[in-house]
Formats: sequence, structure tokens, C-alpha cells
Amino acid sequence: MARGDHHVVSEEGGAPHVPVLLDEVLEAVGATAGETVIDGTFGAGGYTRALLATGADVIGIDRDPTAIEAGQALVDESGGRLRLVHGRFSGLDVHAGDLGRAPVDAVVLDLGVSSMQLDQAERGFSFRFDGPLDMRMEREGPTAADVVNTMPQRDLTRLIGLLGEEKRASAVSRAIAERRKSEPFSRTADLAAVIEKVVGRPSKGKQIHPATRTFQALRIHVNRELDEVVEALAAAERALKPGGRLVVVTFHSLEDRIVKRFFADRSRTRAGGSRHMPEVDVPPATFELVGRGARDPSDEEIARNPRARSAKLRAGRRTDAPARDIDGGALGLPRVAAVEQVGG
Repeated sequence: MARGDHHVVSEEGGAPHVPVLLDEVLEAVGATAGETVIDGTFGAGGYTRALLATGADVIGIDRDPTAIEAGQALVDESGGRLRLVHGRFSGLDVHAGDLGRAPVDAVVLDLGVSSMQLDQAERGFSFRFDGPLDMRMEREGPTAADVVNTMPQRDLTRLIGLLGEEKRASAVSRAIAERRKSEPFSRTADLAAVIEKVVGRPSKGKQIHPATRTFQALRIHVNRELDEVVEALAAAERALKPGGRLVVVTFHSLEDRIVKRFFADRSRTRAGGSRHMPEVDVPPATFELVGRGARDPSDEEIARNPRARSAKLRAGRRTDAPARDIDGGALGLPRVAAVEQVGG
């Protein structure tokens, strides 16, 4: 998933790794010396470094082995206050338990893809650099090339339309299916060129490349990103002690819809009734909302870091109610027909 040094989906190039909404994240977390905070998306360590500066202990989790390897220098600097775990943040409660640190005081999740990954052509996440059509965060399992070369066209249309929110999904999938008959896709630039012919070149001042949405859909699918978000929210609910804070930064509407609905459901204390239908009991709220709605980056931050413009921060404080089972469908998790055939 994404890190505090996030690139937004437009893949604008040239900017350094900059933690997004850093001040707002630190304020919502409210970490103090001696507390334990989970940074579920360690990345380049932007949030973790700031959390360590508060005096808190940090458990940094990342599914990308490259991020864990690069973070060892920060482990050495931390004086024993940083533990890095190679794994998925959907198991953050298990990771904390294995380290003997559960329950924890706060969890921070910064969703999406890391700028480190986008900047490495060999990882195949970006069309800005020609590279193998890969996109696997863990470097294991089926690649994006496997998806575009073997997924049935109807399912590919649904995948691109739902996970990429691409309005011309049908035309894009048709062009992919037609081209792969003669030659399979293996390179990012090759796929981007085919998509560009269908969607058209970006007009002057347009923010995103025509291939952006399709690449987003493939990346989300290959890495099960939205399923991981749902499972990570449930894991955070299990991991947090009463009064613990959950802080989530999202970068596109699919992620934000899931997080928004999770907090709305978990903070609900009553179900609306009417004279025709009485109120019904609801389970005890597991979170209290922190702030009203989502927090957006300031104009000043967007001016400094254009990649921050689509970010939203939502936060909640854990109650003492028991954790509950979670229903991804009720949270808006998209389901793509036959999506598990390839890359699931």
C-alpha cells in the first residue's frame, strides 16, 4: 500500500518523497513517549521517523521487502524503539502480538502505492518509465502482464471500470484483447501506448495520463489492495486498546468510501426508525469519530506538494466495545466477476 511519501495516481514525476498530511496525522495520533504506534505502511519511513521523534515506539509494517531492507538504517538509529515487520498490514494485530506489544495505542495507515515503487522502472508500476509489466508489491504471484494477457475481455472491462473508474473501460479492454492475440504484453510502455490510442493523449493542463486509471486498476487487483484495506481496518479494531487512535489517509474514492463507511458503521449508536418501522438495536460502537468528516491538505501543502491534493484523513478513537466481524460488501468493496481467476 501507499506510504507517507505518496505519489498520487497521476504519477507526476520529479518530486521527492514527502509525507502527506504529516502534521495532521501527528495531531490525530497524539503519540507520547512510551506509547506503541503501528505504522502499517512503512514505505520510506516518513511517518515512522516523525512518530519516533514524539518518543513513541513504532512497529513498521511493509509487504515490500525492498522497503524493509532500506529501513534498517532507521532501525539502527532508533535505539530499539523501531521494529520492522515484512508482512501485510491486514495482519497488523498478529504482528503486534508476535512482538509482545498488543494491544497498541495507535495505528496509522497511508493507502496506495509508494513513490519508491513508482520510481523503480524494474517494478513495473509506472508508465513514466518503461519496464516489465509487473506491479507486485511482494514480488510474488501473478503479474499485471498475466492479468492483461489472460483475463477474459468481459472481466477485464469490469476490472478497469470498477477499480480504475475508467469511463472508456470497454474500449480499452477491447483494444487490449485484440492486440494480445498477435503479441502478449510484457512492458509498461507498450500497454500505455495501446491505451493512449484509445483514450487519447492528455490535453494541455490535464492532470493525468490516459493510462493512469487502467494502471491503477491493474495494481489494485494484482495486490488485492482494497481487500487488504478492509482486513486492515478490522485488524486495527482488534489491535487497539480502549482510547487508541486509528488514523487513515486515502488517495482515491474507492479507498475513501471504504474507510468512510467503516467509521460511520463502527461509530453508529442507533438505527433510524419511523412511525412505520421502530428503531432497531445496533451493536455497541467500537469507535468514536475524531473530528467531523475528512480532513484535506491545506492549500499551502498542495502548493508545496501537488501529489497531496487528493489526500483525505479520517480518524477514530477506540471504545471498550468488543471488536466485530467485518463485511467488505457493506463497506463498498467492489467485486469483479471472475477477478480471482488471475492475480487474486
